[in-house]
Amino acid sequence: MRRSLVLLLAVLLCAGAALPAFAAAAQPRVSFPDIEDEVMCDTCNVPLNIADSPRADQLRREIKGMIAQGLTKPQIKARLKAEYGPNILPLPPGRGFDLAAYLVPAAVAAGLLLLGVLLVPRWRRRSRSGGGRPDAAAPPISTFDEHRLEEELAQFDG
Repeated sequence: MRRSLVLLLAVLLCAGAALPAFAAAAQPRVSFPDIEDEVMCDTCNVPLNIADSPRADQLRREIKGMIAQGLTKPQIKARLKAEYGPNILPLPPGRGFDLAAYLVPAAVAAGLLLLGVLLVPRWRRRSRSGGGRPDAAAPPISTFDEHRLEEELAQFDG
């Protein structure tokens, strides 16, 4: 019994040691539609999935060839970037000055959200108290205007 337990433990350890190799070998294969929308046509300046030019067709064939070679998505993107420059990828890298492309819109959205959180309660208090509405504090009308109003209303009643 003890010997079979030791043997089972040895088999489990060997399987555990081989697990990372299996995980690396089982990387999901990249599909063409998965990468096509993340690459720009360098002549049309539009994403490759909507580009319609001979150059776009050439890039599509090139990417399909890389997929047939078994390259992963990051490897294909790195090879395209090395060959055609950083403008072949539509998104800027998330480092250096290009990081501002991600941070500035997020900061503006957060600022607008904060502004709304601060101003909405103030606007609601103001509308409940009647402030800001022109008809809320209408001045009283004169007796002459009141008499004239009564006469005009009487014309419509009868």
